[in-house]
Amino acid sequence: MATNRPATTPTDADALSTYRSQRPVWTTTTTDGGGTVEHTTIEVPVDYTRPGGERLTLALSRHRAADPARRRGVLLSVNGGPGGDWGRGRGLAAAYTGTPVHDAYDLIGFDPRGTGASTPLHAEVTLPSAPFDSRPPDTAFAALAEDMRLRELACERAGGTLRPHISTRNTARDMDLIRAVLGEERISFVGYAYGAYVGAVYGTMFPERLDRSVLDSCVHPDWTWREQFLWQGDAVQRNVDQWARWTADRHGRFGLGRAPGRILAAVEETAARLEKLDDSHHLRTLLDGAVGNRAADRGRWAELATLVGDLRDATTAGDTGAARALLAEQGTWRPSDNEGDLRTAVLEAVTLEHEWPTDLEVYYRDMREFRERFPYGYGVLRAQPWVGAFRTFEAPEKPVAPVRDGYPVGLVVQADGDPMDHYAGGVAMAERLGHHLITVEDSGDHEVYALLGNTRVDDLVDRYLVDGVLPPPRVSVPGTTRRPDVPADSDARNVQRSSST
Repeated sequence: MATNRPATTPTDADALSTYRSQRPVWTTTTTDGGGTVEHTTIEVPVDYTRPGGERLTLALSRHRAADPARRRGVLLSVNGGPGGDWGRGRGLAAAYTGTPVHDAYDLIGFDPRGTGASTPLHAEVTLPSAPFDSRPPDTAFAALAEDMRLRELACERAGGTLRPHISTRNTARDMDLIRAVLGEERISFVGYAYGAYVGAVYGTMFPERLDRSVLDSCVHPDWTWREQFLWQGDAVQRNVDQWARWTADRHGRFGLGRAPGRILAAVEETAARLEKLDDSHHLRTLLDGAVGNRAADRGRWAELATLVGDLRDATTAGDTGAARALLAEQGTWRPSDNEGDLRTAVLEAVTLEHEWPTDLEVYYRDMREFRERFPYGYGVLRAQPWVGAFRTFEAPEKPVAPVRDGYPVGLVVQADGDPMDHYAGGVAMAERLGHHLITVEDSGDHEVYALLGNTRVDDLVDRYLVDGVLPPPRVSVPGTTRRPDVPADSDARNVQRSSST
């Protein structure tokens, strides 16, 4: 669509030409494996509508094609986030070294604007006043909202005039500048999670510049960022429900019940006793996190069932020390991404590309629903107010609606139990773009290709990227993490699957 492509005036074109004519100086270092990697920086406009204005720096890496005779171009990669999400940035390209893809491509990594060694976007660090609670009472709602209001103000103070220009559109434009500086007519691309959306946006804005593309663990092309957050609650619960069915079939081993509903009732009864045991929400919050997070990992299903049983015994006996020891491994939330008094703030900037409700009652209503329906894996955090409710800037441009008009059919890789990016998002992205879909079955994996050792996925994607051979339009492969080797009860198949015993 023409509205998704950048427009320039003659003056702008002259300024952009200066950026495209950069000749970066690469420095070479030796990797731990004995190979080499090159690093450099380039400059890009802060604001592409005013390319003669302020500039920022992008940090790049390059692993040259291992077989120059077979080289067919460059492969650019972007990891999830938004904002890196403690991801690899420039280092992501190293994931493909030693593979058939490395034979055929120069592997290009970069730290997207605002992250890593590129010009950073920071926010001041703020400490929340509301206690961390997986099922916060209504009385805590106002404090949770106020924490987010202060978080947004901290982003505004440190982000300054750069913040509105940290966007998906501008990251796609940066990618095209990287292409031009490297002297390539087209790029091939692999993107993970938010990076998959970046790739879809790049193809929409610069279709004639995109060759082969792989979108792994996709966001839904029709959902706002708030909807992306909300649907994580459902994605987590789907894994919990599968774990409950598996555990119910093994009542003889775990003793938690013979129907999925009974398994979840055992979890809820234990959660209630935990809350009474230490007269707070802390242990119950840890249990909610353990159930949601471990249910996504098929390999930990037996461990999770055993944990619930042991906690049931400990709480029945009133043994607070035993309960605390059983939950000692479980963390609460992701660690802070701090740099002294500052932290990376790209997540807040990018997610404000969409409009967010400003009526706090909308969030409170959803929090009440999530508290009941999706307590596991900290589902209520997806529903609570976000900085967008208090946004201090308006996005200069509307988000891009991905379309494929002028570049080749690509691949989407999506695990059916991905707890971060709902499986429906991958299906919708494949349908929207006409891409072929690789479904990783019975898997809670997130960001799969080349990162998790799934040889079935890797072989299909490598064959496409190197030789241009697409798999069937819809193909399924197993995940790498198997369910525990615990046999089902002999009579499990005769037990009616219901929500009650």
